[in-house]
Amino acid sequence: MAPMVHGLEAEYSGKIKFTYLDADDPSTDVFQRELGFYYQPEFYLLDANGKVLKKLVGIVSEDEFRSLFDANLR
Repeated sequence: MAPMVHGLEAEYSGKIKFTYLDADDPSTDVFQRELGFYYQPEFYLLDANGKVLKKLVGIVSEDEFRSLFDANLR
């Protein structure tokens, strides 16, 4: 999924900020607990205040990401 997600990151550059948390890095434990992280891959769409708007777990299609992004950019 990484190549697809990185492609979307380039496509939505300046509109959506992509941040990556390494599940194996203990320094991200606080964020993982706050988000309720339990499975890889997990994706979270947050608003500008850090509120989780949508959580996606598992394999997500490029079309599903685009629909979600476009709906929240309006």
